[in-house]
Amino acid sequence: MYTLVGKKAPDFSAIAVQGTNIIEDFTLSQFKGKKYVVFFFYPMDFTFVCPTELVAFQDKLAEFEKRDVQLVACSVDSHFSHFAWLSQGLNEGGIKGVTYPIVSDFSKTISQNYGVLAGEEDFDEEGNLIFEGQPVAYRGLFLIDKEGIVRHTVVNDLPLGRSVDEVLRMVDALKHYEEYGEVCPANWSEGKEAIRETHESVSDYLGKH
Repeated sequence: MYTLVGKKAPDFSAIAVQGTNIIEDFTLSQFKGKKYVVFFFYPMDFTFVCPTELVAFQDKLAEFEKRDVQLVACSVDSHFSHFAWLSQGLNEGGIKGVTYPIVSDFSKTISQNYGVLAGEEDFDEEGNLIFEGQPVAYRGLFLIDKEGIVRHTVVNDLPLGRSVDEVLRMVDALKHYEEYGEVCPANWSEGKEAIRETHESVSDYLGKH
C-alpha cells in the first residue's frame, strides 16, 4: 500500500474559507519553515460526524497553537458550502466559531493526491466513464513537519471519528524526537520517559516497565 509517510506532502493551490474570509490560492507550502501542519480531510459539510470533529479540533486550537501547529481542514465541498456551514450556529447544524482554514477540494484532486478519496473513476463495459465508490474523502489526517515532510498519517473509514488528543500526542512525540533525539515508545505522552536508540537503553527501559 502506498504511503506518504517520509515523503514530501503534496502541495496545491486552492480556495479556502477561514471564518468569513475567502482565501484564493491557499497553499500548504506557505507554512514550510515556519509551522508544523495538521492537514485533515473529512467527507462532507452538513453531515453528522464531521461537525463533531471540526468543533473538537477548534476546542483544542490553543493547544495546537502552543505547539506551533497550523490546523487545516479539507473536504470535496465547494467554498460556497464551506462558507454557509461556517455561517450557521452549532444548534443549526453549522460550525460557526471554527477559525482555522477549510480548503475546498471541489475537483477531488487533493484527495486523490493524498490517497484518501473513497472511490475512483473507471470505465464500464461500454466505455462510459463511471465512478466506483463514494466521491468523498475518507477521514485522513497528515502530520507534516516544518520541512514539508509527512511524519504521521491515519485514515479512518467514513463512520469513524478521530481522537484529537491522539493527534496532539503525535505532535508531542515528533517534537520530542526532534529536540532530544529520543524515540517514543508505546503509549508515550509528554513528560514520560523516552528511549535513546541504543540496545542498552531499550533494555533498561523494558526492565523498568
